[in-house]
Amino acid sequence: MNRFQKNRFGKTIFENVNLSILFFVVVIFLFLYGISVVSDSSVYDEARILSDAINRDIIHCYAIEGMYPPSIDYIEEHYGLNYNHKKYLVDYEVFGTNIMPKVTIIEK
Repeated sequence: MNRFQKNRFGKTIFENVNLSILFFVVVIFLFLYGISVVSDSSVYDEARILSDAINRDIIHCYAIEGMYPPSIDYIEEHYGLNYNHKKYLVDYEVFGTNIMPKVTIIEK
């Protein structure tokens, strides 16, 4: 081999290394994207489960006591509702003892 011929072996190794790095970056990107999608889904499910639990406790209170609970604190104290106060803000609007309260859950 003289100095005017290209070294084919060196070029092939360099191309393979670039292809490997590109493949690795794509796999890492897809992995992180998958984790993001699962995380968003679990946050939505957590808020939905909290809403279902509050509504179930409101209806349970009305069935047992004959009136809707006066506050969210009352539900926590008497019916065992437990949620993350640092993560969610629960707005509980009471209209009367015979009208179901409006519950709004907001993620902080």
